[in-house]
Order: sequence, then structure tokens, then C-alpha cells
Amino acid sequence: MGPDPDAALMLAFQQGDEGAFRALFERHARAMLAFCHHFVRDGARAEELAQDVFVNLYRARDRYRPSARFKTFLYRVAANHCLNELRRSERASRHAAGDEAPPDPDSLPSSAAAPDEVAQGKALEAAVRDLLARLPEKQRAALVLCRFEGLSYEEIAQVLETTVSAVKSLVHRATVAAAEALSAFEAPLGAVGHR
Repeated sequence: MGPDPDAALMLAFQQGDEGAFRALFERHARAMLAFCHHFVRDGARAEELAQDVFVNLYRARDRYRPSARFKTFLYRVAANHCLNELRRSERASRHAAGDEAPPDPDSLPSSAAAPDEVAQGKALEAAVRDLLARLPEKQRAALVLCRFEGLSYEEIAQVLETTVSAVKSLVHRATVAAAEALSAFEAPLGAVGHR
């Protein structure tokens, strides 16, 4: 693997180049928003969390060391922040009934879809949202990082500060739970390749 251009930007930012930080933000803001949305399922809250991730990254610039890819470092910051937010939210609303989150505008079906396909898609979206909400925090993080963000097991282990074997176990348990929860949709989740 060649040099990491994002790591070079982060190192330039450590040396005082504010433009390098803006470049990192522009490269990764959409991915961070999508990542945070997997955790909170609320567009406005996901935007706040994604902004907080970059604030934390800004503050952590002196602690950054290019020992891993920058993307791994960024997802570690984001995962820690999102998991902390989940813990706060779950404590605050432990006894409150959960309202159904509004659909993600990017996931709305096009007008060309047949009505039965639209209904099936909405049902699948609700089932995935419910599944993610029910998974234990670490399983949810591992599944999102692996299946939605495309990180390798090694990168996920660095993000979650655990071992590769623990990540494999977390992803496996989450995938089994997903296969069971989504079996009515005949989704080939288990067929996704291992890393």
C-alpha cells in the first residue's frame, strides 16, 4: 500500500496548515454523516454527531500518529463518539417508547418503482433499522464498519481497540442476527465475503 495522502494532510494540519484540515473535512464529511446516521437514524442528530467528530479530530491533532491509515483513526474517533452518544441516549430514554425515525431521504425509492417494490423496500428498511437498534453496541459498530463502510477486520479491530478474532466474532454474531431478522426478505447477507 502506498503513502496515505490523508495522513500527510493530517500531519500538515499538525504543523499549522488549516487548509489541510479543510481538505480532510471535504473528503470525509459525507462518509462521517452516513456513518453517524447508522447509529442515530436521525438526520439532524447525525449531522451534529458528524460535526462533533471533526471537532474532536481538530482537538486531537497533536495526539495523531500515522501508525495506521488516517481513515482508521477517523473511524475510531467517530465510533467512540457514536457509541458514547448511544449510551447517553439509551440511559436518558430507557423507559420511553421509541418513535419511528423518519426515512432517510437518500433511501427513498424512485417514482419508477412498482408499488409492491416500494412496500417491500420500506419494510426491509424498517427491518434493518430495527435490527441495528436491537444489536448490542459493539456488534452494531462492527457490522456497520464492515458491511456499510467496507473496513477490513484489521481496521475494525484498530477502530474498536480490540482483536481481529473479537471483530470476527462480533461481525459473525451480528450477521447471524441479521440473517434471522431479515430472512423473510431472502436477503443474502450471509453471502457477503469475509475480510
